[in-house]
Amino acid sequence: MREMTPDSGPSQEVGFRRETTVRLGRAIRNFATSEVGTPAAALAGLLLALLLAINGLNVVNSYVGRHFMTAIERRDSHEFVRQALIYVGVFAVSTIAAVLYRFTEERLGLLWRQWLTGQLVRGYLAGQLFYQVEVAGTLANPDQRIADDVRSFTTSTLSLFLVFLNGTITMLAFSGVLWSISRLLFVVAVGYAALGSLCAVLLGRPLVRLNYDQADREANFRNELVHLRQNAEAVVLMHREAHFAARLQQRVGAFTGNLKRIIAVNRNLSFFTTGYNYLIQIIPVLIVGPLFIRGTVEFGVIPQASMAFAHVLGAFSLVVNQFPSLSSYAAVLARLSALVDATETIRARGAGGIAVTEDATRLAIEGLTLRTPQDGRVLVRDLSVEVRAGARLLVTAPNDVVLAALQRAIVGIWESGDGRIVRPHLDEVLLLPERPYLPSGTLRELIVGIDLAHPVPDDRIWETLRLVNLDTAVRRVGGLDSAQNWRDALSTEEQQLVGVARMLLAAPRFVVLAPLTPTLGVQGATRVLSALAERGVGYVVLGNSELGRELFDAIVDIGADGTWTHTPTKDPGSLTDRGAGHGPLSPHPSRGEGGGEGFN
Repeated sequence: MREMTPDSGPSQEVGFRRETTVRLGRAIRNFATSEVGTPAAALAGLLLALLLAINGLNVVNSYVGRHFMTAIERRDSHEFVRQALIYVGVFAVSTIAAVLYRFTEERLGLLWRQWLTGQLVRGYLAGQLFYQVEVAGTLANPDQRIADDVRSFTTSTLSLFLVFLNGTITMLAFSGVLWSISRLLFVVAVGYAALGSLCAVLLGRPLVRLNYDQADREANFRNELVHLRQNAEAVVLMHREAHFAARLQQRVGAFTGNLKRIIAVNRNLSFFTTGYNYLIQIIPVLIVGPLFIRGTVEFGVIPQASMAFAHVLGAFSLVVNQFPSLSSYAAVLARLSALVDATETIRARGAGGIAVTEDATRLAIEGLTLRTPQDGRVLVRDLSVEVRAGARLLVTAPNDVVLAALQRAIVGIWESGDGRIVRPHLDEVLLLPERPYLPSGTLRELIVGIDLAHPVPDDRIWETLRLVNLDTAVRRVGGLDSAQNWRDALSTEEQQLVGVARMLLAAPRFVVLAPLTPTLGVQGATRVLSALAERGVGYVVLGNSELGRELFDAIVDIGADGTWTHTPTKDPGSLTDRGAGHGPLSPHPSRGEGGGEGFN
């Protein structure tokens, strides 16, 4: 993964920007109108009903407590027992409602996270967006944003929304109780809460940016550990432990230093909030106590006033009590908003001057010029060639950089250049890179995929494995349904052959192959190409000049200056020259400007 420092994140201010708020509303609306919207609405309705029930029970409980304490003050044992039984009954019903409320909230949050994660993963994989984000290098740790930040976003959004909704209901429910006891007490509650909210915002505002940075610094540390684990053998062989020790220590210093600043801000905020909450216990008694002393109210009003004051003040003081959660939530929103910004920018930017057009019948390169993204040096100049179904083309170049750029251009991920690529959908154009890549999974999944609707018979799989001399290796590692670390279980040649077996079984219209001889040798590469030709699969081999000419219909040689020539190996009815290279080319048919005759 591309390394980024936390300071290389988005330049905009971290917080509740207008665009972020709009996206928040859109995310909620999309979830509500999605295919899971009906069960989500049912859970949300149940949550609202339980929330109303809990607040109603709290109001009832305040009056039960009032009468209970008054019975104690009057030494009325009969009323004391009766109110105690009512107390227990209210507590029992409140317990059931509270547990169901928590359960429903968690299920709704999980449903939202599952749906949103699926949406983001599909969008992240569509159009190689994950690759474009990595190449652009403008976004730190997109994987963590999709995993951890989505979890925080769904749970925090739901939790904070319910907290504020509950606060609103509580305020409405207990304001009447508080107003009936003492209007002065109600005014004091509102003023105290307003002053506390203002102070909490001023003291805790730095937490938003600090929490944003902390997520990136923690992710950078984890990525370093993952990189060490994935390259453990190379680190041991090259004796680079000291290098990783220094890098890991830097990562630890980065996140601990930022965390120290978070702890310092939380300390200052806690001084205020702790004292603020302590005063809540004494303020209502200071106001209502004298009323009881004068005989204006009964004794049970004192605990009821304390309870109502705490509920009303809690509703008005949500910013004070929830500011750490709000600051973390603002950071999460900003990180997800930055992910959306980056993906939208990349999609809008497109693939530069290289157009990719889908055509199920052919693979063509039309007027393609490729340049290095750093200095604009020309790698290929105005290359034009068409490969029809079943055709065989060899492309050679002075270095692997040119071949890698050409392979990326065919896929549609090389941006520096211009021209046009015409090809079928990528499901019908398989690429075999020089460096084998086998993701986690069983060999069966790696060779034939996970399409349960169209399973490939085992006898056909084994026949293909025998054809590429891979059957012995598959039996050695435990068969088709074994799952291992294939980088260690299979040799480099065997890993390459797994990709070859996949191509033979998939039988796409075209394949684009990196040099095969470094891993398979001349004989192995010849056997693979012959098998592809027998199946009518057109292939383009990038860089294998030592292979026999009879394996190809034509050869395109790219020079060090980006000019190119083509040479037909025989009368090819399936390979067509579509243009001319530039430069001092010989008029000989095999070296002439525009190519050789016989390609039409």
